[in-house]
Amino acid sequence: MTTMSRKAEMFVPVDRDPRVLGPATGDERTLLVDFLAGQRATLELKCSGLDSELSQRSVAPSALSLLGLVRHLADVERRWFRRVLAGQDAPPLFSSPSEPDGDFTGAVPDSKVVTLAWDAWRAETAFADAFVAAAPHLDIEGHDSWRGTVSLRWVLLHMVEEYARHNGHADLLRERIDGAVGM
Repeated sequence: MTTMSRKAEMFVPVDRDPRVLGPATGDERTLLVDFLAGQRATLELKCSGLDSELSQRSVAPSALSLLGLVRHLADVERRWFRRVLAGQDAPPLFSSPSEPDGDFTGAVPDSKVVTLAWDAWRAETAFADAFVAAAPHLDIEGHDSWRGTVSLRWVLLHMVEEYARHNGHADLLRERIDGAVGM
């Protein structure tokens, strides 16, 4: 008798997986920050080992690509943390009114485009992390033209939701690129 195994286990061995190191108990801020960090780490893992392949649009006719997701999530982080909560004049980096899907359509197979995307994403996540760490509480508010008044708590929950949704896309995109699967 043979033992069947699942097609998708962990994406990397558990002892090298940065997502399993966080706490499973603690205060609300600690857990929200850890869940968001885990979702961000999942995106990085799904993109690991790829360069120009990140731009492959694997689910026709969609413009989705792993690189497009990195660019999109850099803009999403920028919007919620810099513009809405911090009140900065921080327009999107990869889309505009004349190119509203530029985060995805501009994701082309060029190493400079890949580097720029990762640099922007890392800068935006670093800003968000510093903003959250410095916030006196989760009830601080900002104003968004789409949602109205939002709290830091809502933004953190929304960011976990946003990454989780797009990490599902990343699962399928990565498997289509090179067959790599995993949680």
